[in-house]
Amino acid sequence: MYFAFKDQRVAVNVPDLARLSAGISQAFREHRGFALATVNLDHLVKLNQDAAFLEAYLAQDMVVADGRPIVWLSRLAQRPVQLMPGSDLVTPLCHLAVQSGVTVAFVGSRQPVLELAAERLRHWVPGLEIAYIHAPAFGFDPEGEAARAILTELRDRDIGLCFVALGAPKQERFAAFGRSIAPSVGFASIGAGLDFVAEHQHRAPLWMRRLAMEWLWRMLTNPLRLAPRYAKCFAILPRQVAAALRLRHQAR
Repeated sequence: MYFAFKDQRVAVNVPDLARLSAGISQAFREHRGFALATVNLDHLVKLNQDAAFLEAYLAQDMVVADGRPIVWLSRLAQRPVQLMPGSDLVTPLCHLAVQSGVTVAFVGSRQPVLELAAERLRHWVPGLEIAYIHAPAFGFDPEGEAARAILTELRDRDIGLCFVALGAPKQERFAAFGRSIAPSVGFASIGAGLDFVAEHQHRAPLWMRRLAMEWLWRMLTNPLRLAPRYAKCFAILPRQVAAALRLRHQAR
């Protein structure tokens, strides 16, 4: 499954959790870094408007589907992928890190949130080694000198997995920059994933998630910020449906 932006394509190139786990485990064994992104409709809006974000996305090694509309579009295109929100990947990736003897880092969010998330994950995932946590200052440039300093420290500390919780597009740009500065580090861009672990933010109830209504829960909890975002997401759906139907026709 892919999404076209002029002459470039962003592909959901890891279709399910089993293959994601296998790929990351192999990268850990080989001491090889990676960048993992979780594409959703908001990202598609930004990718169409932000050339730097698109360049960063094209540098990601693994892209999974974050959001049911992406999954529905993949099914419409007859190229189905599994739903894998970044917030749902935090604990499974921590288990993979323990199994591979890999140390973990957190970059993003706020320092108290990161510290509480670290405390909880150490309790949930016995043996988890979180060796570095850092909340960048407001106005952080994901490709600036402060970013370079963080990435150098990750490299020097031999971090194997870094959860990046800066929000799009900063987290994906930071991860893409990190692939050259710290090539042995695996970067997983997980948005508010650590905020959910620390319960600084709360996810929708399970029944709403099962009904694909988590977006409504989030919008109602922060309407001024999220209502305009979701309006832009809904606006691109007709074009994305048409593109998925074209892919379906090509598959035949």
